[in-house]
Amino acid sequence: MYKFDSLSIFYSPFVSSYELRELIFLFKFSDQLHGIVCLDGSLPGYHFEKGFGSGSNKWVIHIEGGGWCNTIESCSYRSRTALGSSKFMDRQVIFAGMLSRDPSQNPDFYNWNRIKIRYCDGASLAGHPESENGTKLFFRGQLIWEAIMDELLSMGMAKAKQAFLTGCSAGGLATLIHCDDFRHLLPKYTTVKCLADAGFFLDEKDVGGHYTMRSFYQDVLLLQGVDKSLHKNCVSKTDPSQCLFPREIIKNTRTPIFLVHPGYDFWQIRNILVPDVSDPSGHWRKCRQGLQYCNSTQIEILQGFRTSLLNALDEFKQNKEGGYFINSCFIHCQTWFSPTWHSPSSPRINNKTIAESVGDWYFDRQEVKQIDCPYPCNPTCHNMDFAQH
Repeated sequence: MYKFDSLSIFYSPFVSSYELRELIFLFKFSDQLHGIVCLDGSLPGYHFEKGFGSGSNKWVIHIEGGGWCNTIESCSYRSRTALGSSKFMDRQVIFAGMLSRDPSQNPDFYNWNRIKIRYCDGASLAGHPESENGTKLFFRGQLIWEAIMDELLSMGMAKAKQAFLTGCSAGGLATLIHCDDFRHLLPKYTTVKCLADAGFFLDEKDVGGHYTMRSFYQDVLLLQGVDKSLHKNCVSKTDPSQCLFPREIIKNTRTPIFLVHPGYDFWQIRNILVPDVSDPSGHWRKCRQGLQYCNSTQIEILQGFRTSLLNALDEFKQNKEGGYFINSCFIHCQTWFSPTWHSPSSPRINNKTIAESVGDWYFDRQEVKQIDCPYPCNPTCHNMDFAQH
């Protein structure tokens, strides 16, 4: 079973200098964009590589992940990092995985127009300025989304033959929130689909019996007015914070969606199932670092968490246009770097990589509804081991 650390992407043999792409600030139409800013008031940005050949009129967009902030204090802290201010963003990022231009690493999308949207609003591109209430912070995520879409449309996306909105983690949630809007921005003849990578966050009790994630999402929604970006059909019928969970979002989404998700998402295990506050004695400390350190009782609880994921997907499984690749790995995002997206050592289900499975689904080559057997059955998994670092 392959093990890797969070820095392996930067030292991977799959990455070369020509994959680096410059940060582009949202300067275009600057008069109209007044006030469309990150948490700290700096300009938002994205990275872009122009498509070529048969991909010149096809577009794939990836929204960066990075969690959320749920209080003035946490958003203030975030505004002094790359997840809240472009002042701290790397000026170049690696285009790997599904953004790679190498057909051996990205067989279906290598020559498309490829964009990475940087994430700097703290609310999955769904915050609203009416909620700022005199703070020194800027809650402009929805406006950032709209402005970047306007810019991309003006650059040629308005005539796209095919378009694919994707995102990782909080960017995966942003993808689900904005998926139907993305469809509506483009011509009817454009094939439009969406993919959320490790973005299917669960509304489950932690090991202490508390709905930690539910409470957290309520705070994010109230702080930044996120309900204004959610499906009105959901918000009118239930607690708006429930409408921020993907299980509810996909019920109201009409555009085809693909879910790439690990059965043992380390972020969700460490923040939803076993957040620090739920384990004051440190009983789960080793297990949270890697599944190989868990005892039999902990593994049983983790298997129950995986079952909760599969149960939450019950309705989506009946969606004829939807697809999914649910492997049994202890990892988080898997589409944005090549070792897990498409390589000789990539995770596989039924001998297909994530890239092959996503391509089969996007281009309607075949139905893709893949659910892996439970841990530890899949030797191709890339499993994080936090104890090594």
